[in-house]
Amino acid sequence: MTAVPAPRQPSQPSDFPGANNSSPDITPVFALKELVSRLHREQNKIQDLLSSLGFALRSFKNLNQFLELTPLIASRVTDADGGALVLFKPNGQMRLERLHCQDNSCQDIRVAIETATRQLTAAGTGIPPYGKMVPQFNSNRTAALDYHVNATLGASVQLFGTAILTKNVERGRLYVFSRDPEYTWTETRQKLVRLVADQTAVAIENDELTVELRKKERLDRELEIGAEIQLQLLPRQCPNIEGVALAAQCKTANRVGGDYYDFIPANYDQFRKKPGATDPGKWSLAIGDVMGKGVPAGLIMTMLRGMLRAEVLNAHSPSRILQHLNHVMYADLENSNRFVTLFYSEYDAKTRTLSYSNAAHNPPLLWQAATGTLKRLDTLGMLIGLDMDSKYHEAQVQLQPGDTIMYYTDGFTDAANQSGERFDEENLARHFQWACQHCQHPQAILEYLFSQVQKFIGSDRHNEDDMTLIVMQIKPEPAELS
Repeated sequence: MTAVPAPRQPSQPSDFPGANNSSPDITPVFALKELVSRLHREQNKIQDLLSSLGFALRSFKNLNQFLELTPLIASRVTDADGGALVLFKPNGQMRLERLHCQDNSCQDIRVAIETATRQLTAAGTGIPPYGKMVPQFNSNRTAALDYHVNATLGASVQLFGTAILTKNVERGRLYVFSRDPEYTWTETRQKLVRLVADQTAVAIENDELTVELRKKERLDRELEIGAEIQLQLLPRQCPNIEGVALAAQCKTANRVGGDYYDFIPANYDQFRKKPGATDPGKWSLAIGDVMGKGVPAGLIMTMLRGMLRAEVLNAHSPSRILQHLNHVMYADLENSNRFVTLFYSEYDAKTRTLSYSNAAHNPPLLWQAATGTLKRLDTLGMLIGLDMDSKYHEAQVQLQPGDTIMYYTDGFTDAANQSGERFDEENLARHFQWACQHCQHPQAILEYLFSQVQKFIGSDRHNEDDMTLIVMQIKPEPAELS
């Protein structure tokens, strides 16, 4: 901050503008009244100017419009010749943002400030981005700028500079100047300049908050679009497979998740069938999980869905399908640090045979109605995208009426309560076995399992990971129903 010595304090009416004691017609009382009236008018003018600046702060949507007023108002409220606004940019550069002169003759002011800012920037006077400044360095930068400007202008210009601070970080300097040799920077004038500088800081911070809010709104809209697309890509309803009852649900932790499940017909003709029609053919059931959450995971899941559907229509075996997927996706995933777990199965309604292959996904649980026991459906296989040369194995299981399979993602087993305890696979298996014995259909089993997880983590808490569940049950034979 640079200022000239304090002014001489007036001690008699002749010291005030408008008081002329040399005239015999003007008494001291009249001169004092004139002085009071003039000071009142000056005070009203200052209040009007500051009110105008406050109105602009509340009303202007464009920061540049407000910055146009800053040096103008600062010079008017102090009866100075002009003002200059220097801003410090995020990359550390200084720039003369606005310049105002009462008589439009301030080329020397412009040259002095632009030369100083250019020299300091070119010399690399330690001007890091303002987000990384330390007070000591910030003070040195301010002192260097003030010194250069004062040295260039000389003693003929009465200059005062003050900081524009946001969150205790200097974002610029507001200079006000006068060429009047009698002009002095009183404490009142300095306070008025600081007041204008503070209003400017508020305008800058408001503008940055508005920009951040708009970015957030755009991101929110993009997430909404992503969630809508993902929701459309997940099955709208379970297919009506002959002899099978199905239920499925996916609850994402964020608006866009990385969990995936799908029901895929084995040939093109099945795509043409009307929704709800019973299909005696083969169907593929798949469930997967992309490591991570949010938009990146959602994009990978979308890509996986398209590739898997294409592979299914080529009529390859489950293990070959996973191997092809791994080859195709490896190049896209190897540099992303994201991998995919996937359990893929094919069900033949005519033979009640389930063929499956696993790429390191949570093995589904099969409840066998005849014995009341649980079996894990698993095969050897690595994550998709981890190693291009991974080998995948496959297996088959013969299903019987009443058998129930639960496909799930690790959002269930990793769900944690307030104490940090996990729901884990053992707990899930226990609840699943109880549900198979007491619930009448897959939808009831699904709802029961979701309710148990929610009860475990707390009714007022949300799970931190996506949770997906498919329940597949082999219907009893017609003779058994009767």
